[in-house]
Amino acid sequence: MRARRWASLRDQAPVVAVVALGGATGACARYGASLQWPTAAGGFPWTTVVVNAVGCAMIGVFLVVVTEVWAAHRLVRPFFGTGVLGGFTTFSTYAADIQQLLATGQARTGLAYLAGTLLAALAAVWCAATATRRLISWRTP
Repeated sequence: MRARRWASLRDQAPVVAVVALGGATGACARYGASLQWPTAAGGFPWTTVVVNAVGCAMIGVFLVVVTEVWAAHRLVRPFFGTGVLGGFTTFSTYAADIQQLLATGQARTGLAYLAGTLLAALAAVWCAATATRRLISWRTP
């Protein structure tokens, strides 16, 4: 029993490590975007919307490529998909932005942000995955 547990931990350790490394990388990129394009006090959080939409588009492209085109190393998906893109896209900032908008009496803006970000993210991943599949099928003889 103990040997099996150690073997399982040994197999999972590289996955946990690459997710952590990727997550830190993605979070730093997101933080950099927030420094480059800060949201003014009481302003609409466009940077978070754009970061989440771009991240979702990248997820769409990445997942099509690694599942339909490229036999990637077993750590590529956890590193880039879960780690980098999971750290880059952000539910916590999204939730905090909504809470801030509601707390400052901007309920309509908060609800628009809530729905708009969700729709933008879903549209981005769908459009990117669809475009990637079409590009791949167009380029494949």
